[in-house]
Amino acid sequence: MKRNPSKVGAFLLASALACSWSPAWAQSVNGVADGAAFLLIPIGGRASALGQAAIADGGDSEAAFWNPAGLARLTVGEVAAHHAKTFISDNTALAAYFKVGRSSTVGLSAYLVDYGAQDATVGDGLVTGRFSPRNIQLLASYATDLGGGVAFGVNYKLIQLRQDCSGDCGAFPSTVGTTHGVDVGVQYSPISLPISFGAALRHAGFRLQLQDLDQADPLPTRLDVGVVYVIALPELDPDAEPLDARILLDLQNRLNDPGIPEMRLGAEVGYGDLLRLRTGYAFISGESAGPSVGLGVKLGKLAVDFARLFYVSSNFDSPYFVSIRAGL
Repeated sequence: MKRNPSKVGAFLLASALACSWSPAWAQSVNGVADGAAFLLIPIGGRASALGQAAIADGGDSEAAFWNPAGLARLTVGEVAAHHAKTFISDNTALAAYFKVGRSSTVGLSAYLVDYGAQDATVGDGLVTGRFSPRNIQLLASYATDLGGGVAFGVNYKLIQLRQDCSGDCGAFPSTVGTTHGVDVGVQYSPISLPISFGAALRHAGFRLQLQDLDQADPLPTRLDVGVVYVIALPELDPDAEPLDARILLDLQNRLNDPGIPEMRLGAEVGYGDLLRLRTGYAFISGESAGPSVGLGVKLGKLAVDFARLFYVSSNFDSPYFVSIRAGL
């Protein structure tokens, strides 16, 4: 069977997307990456605009994808939809989080990375089948305020890589790999200081093995630490929203094979919660290093966050991220 070169190339590019966030963690079978490096693709319009610096941040449901301890800072329940358009995939996450008592938060989210359907062909283009590679993550979260400015959070995650085939897909038959993982995080916010600290162990869990393959890929486990510093700006009008600026800094390293930590830096200026202007820079290895910009707008219980990343490398188109959140 002959494979359509352009379609196969698109599928290889889909694998490269995940690898670009973590090239050292992707294992290859027949030239196609089979690891769960897609877990490192950013989720959410706020953190993505801030150079992917979010470990010490929180206060909305997006924290579930970065440091679950940040969920403890929700004041009300929240539902959210996150969407990202990359050079080869459409990524969507849906989330719902609820307050339990005065100090705890629980919730669920589902995350889909869809690389699109591709035709398998023979001869002069006769279509014999259609294969659809997808990555899935289901997340269950719990976070609580322990008092004294300390918060704790944990995620349980079901992770699945799947390629569904209809018809005869030749070298790309139906394949499913499933595993389980956790995220564990803490945050500390001194009551009298405009600063917050965070640490998170992310994507820890069992190796991912695809059907009928002897090898198993480790999850891209990372240890992250971060800090957020808030600067109060002079008030222009006592009756207006307060002005503030925030500086965010994260350091990330592989857990099983440590190297030089990768840095993520973000800055934000805000007019209360009404309008937030954001920028950042991801000082990371791979194709996805580079600057980012974005903004957030909140009207009542509805908030919208937008981000655009600009890769230093010109190999990939710049992705965008949009989040819509609604308080309950």
